[in-house]
Amino acid sequence: MKTQTMNRDWIATAETLSSALPYLQRYDGAIVVIKLGGHAMGSDEAMETFARDIVLMRQVGVNPVIVHGGGPMINAMLEKLQIRSDFVNGKRVTDAATMEVVEMVLSGVVNKRIVQAINRQGGRAVGLSGKDANLITCDQADPDLGFVGAPADLDPKVLYGLFEKDMIPVIAPIGAGRDGETFNINGDTAAGAVAKALQADRLLLLTDVAGVKNGDGDVVTELKAADVEAMTASGVIAGGMIPKTETALDAVRNGVRACTIVDGRVQNSVLLELFTDHGAGSMIRA
Repeated sequence: MKTQTMNRDWIATAETLSSALPYLQRYDGAIVVIKLGGHAMGSDEAMETFARDIVLMRQVGVNPVIVHGGGPMINAMLEKLQIRSDFVNGKRVTDAATMEVVEMVLSGVVNKRIVQAINRQGGRAVGLSGKDANLITCDQADPDLGFVGAPADLDPKVLYGLFEKDMIPVIAPIGAGRDGETFNINGDTAAGAVAKALQADRLLLLTDVAGVKNGDGDVVTELKAADVEAMTASGVIAGGMIPKTETALDAVRNGVRACTIVDGRVQNSVLLELFTDHGAGSMIRA
């Protein structure tokens, strides 16, 4: 009985690998930008699984680019250092003291944790921020919010150079101002801007929900831009999903083939989304 079960498992594994072949061929040489946040960053086990998936993607010819967040880690460090935060309309004001902590946590602690996890799985990850090689130049997003940046100019040459050397870029969402200031950028916004600059094949936004849901609460696996606009206007898409769908729409209208809001709580969700029929979230196309 045990032997029969093992044989069935092996057969299922072989069938899974065989069925993935068209997708492996489809994404050979493709650029896929992944916004890492939420559950996938919440534990060492989840990070290890994510890192293994990224290394596998690179092994089969995909060029992954990771853009990460780190809000909870920033909050914890601000509290530890007893730096008080002010808020305007629910958004944190990033003053000079807060910006120093944000850069330290994102470019230092969080970025290097992801790099180390990927390298431990046999990949060759390189950590950088938007300030490196003039990757992301920002304008101030809102004077009331302080050092919060809106990506204005992107120079992706450094990323192409890393692709040529089989390296995996891991980008902290920190940008440089035109006068040398340092700006914090929303992680989803930064990922969308990088995807547009690279004319990426796919943008994956990992989050802690199953995807975009309709009025009945069911996940919609494929949407067009017009569908997203209608669902937003009617209030079906609301709250924290709005910034993600706005990022998706901006990306697909500016050269990115498709954007998927991926349920990052699902194990191997990135591989499921790219290399299987059923995917792991809601795909948005122009």
